[in-house]
Amino acid sequence: MERQLTDKDVKKLNKSKALLALLSNEDLSIGKTLRYLDYERKLRKLQVELIRLQTWAIENNERIIILFQGRDAAGKSGAIRRITERINPRHMRIVALSKPNEDEKTQWYFQRYVEQFPKAGEIVLFDRSWYNRAVVEPVNGFCTQEEYDTFMNQVNDFERMILESGIHLVKIYMSISRKEQAKRFEDIQSDPLKQWKMTKLDERAQDLWDEYTEYKDAMFEKTNTELAPWKIIKANRKTEARVNVINHILDMIPYNKDLKI
Repeated sequence: MERQLTDKDVKKLNKSKALLALLSNEDLSIGKTLRYLDYERKLRKLQVELIRLQTWAIENNERIIILFQGRDAAGKSGAIRRITERINPRHMRIVALSKPNEDEKTQWYFQRYVEQFPKAGEIVLFDRSWYNRAVVEPVNGFCTQEEYDTFMNQVNDFERMILESGIHLVKIYMSISRKEQAKRFEDIQSDPLKQWKMTKLDERAQDLWDEYTEYKDAMFEKTNTELAPWKIIKANRKTEARVNVINHILDMIPYNKDLKI
């Protein structure tokens, strides 16, 4: 049943953005439009805080790493876009590494990630990270059991060294249900503007769901430490997940919330 409109709701719907949303999407109800407007309002306020956080980082030569893991189609890239769309692009980078080349395969596993670490005053966001070796690689046979075991034995010490060097580290895992993942894959495959997102790994993700779950649980058990904890964000609703992601980042970084920008 459609909600009864209050005077406040009517004022929101009279705005051009709301009218455009209703007219451009036949599936968007008045209730959904109002929820979207509330999300846009929250997002704007949070993005102002992200600018304040970045200004604090620049002025104090702080270094920040925010890494995102999660199942395929969990909304990692979408969340990263909302985090970065208003901040200064000269003081942030998004890192989404492709598979290692022949030289990188001979290096210490963490080396190519370390090479992407932030300089003073910089925020680096990893769209997938070294944690690929904890889940994606063993599930798909991209590493040996020995390589997996070595990673799991080293990763907590690696992150301790990151933190002891003065870098802020935020670890976010975006979690979706099996049904929601299937729905998003169907949406990607049916949209010519999104089809490029579908990879061979994505095509196997539903069949390997249980294997991913097994390795994911082992990752959390080993690496959800007091020093470098994971934050699991329920991401079946994209807008809610994005708000929760940004709120968590703002909670984890001790920036000056009274800083004038």
